[in-house]
Amino acid sequence: MVVSTVSLPNNAVLVTTIGCVVKIAKTRKAPSKRQLIGWREWGLLEGLDLPPIKVKIDTGARSSAIHATRLKTFDKDGQTWVAFSIHPHQENTKDTKRVEMPVHEFRRVRSSNGHETVRPVVLTPMVIGETRWILELTLADRDAMGFRMLLGRQAMRKRFVIDPGKSYLQGTPQIPKQTPS
Repeated sequence: MVVSTVSLPNNAVLVTTIGCVVKIAKTRKAPSKRQLIGWREWGLLEGLDLPPIKVKIDTGARSSAIHATRLKTFDKDGQTWVAFSIHPHQENTKDTKRVEMPVHEFRRVRSSNGHETVRPVVLTPMVIGETRWILELTLADRDAMGFRMLLGRQAMRKRFVIDPGKSYLQGTPQIPKQTPS
């Protein structure tokens, strides 16, 4: 027996066997738990102990990236680490912070102009709105760019729906309060 299915409007599916209609079924999709975000949002990188940072939502980029300078890799307890300087605000270096983190991997990344580099990737908790996850973040010199951070497709997948005509839909994430020990 040959069975074929054809998708119809309104999530209906037509099931046929050798040209005869067997049934028309309505498929149900689970309600989306994806958060609606704009083309730019405020994000909080909890692992870097920084104030909230403006993030450009970039569906054209596969990987996420943050502006980092003075990168230096080194070994610590048999693992590769990277030290780098980061300042989250454009044209303002007063918030510059020196950070050391373990390297998750080194990744080959091609920029929008076709230039290919190998970048260190670190893992850090990221918060946008009510969504919190572990983000793979490449370190790159983005000094000439308008945003200190890009959120790429891998980070958005199954988490967000983007409205390209809106900005900052999720507001500024709150920095968790430190409780005295």
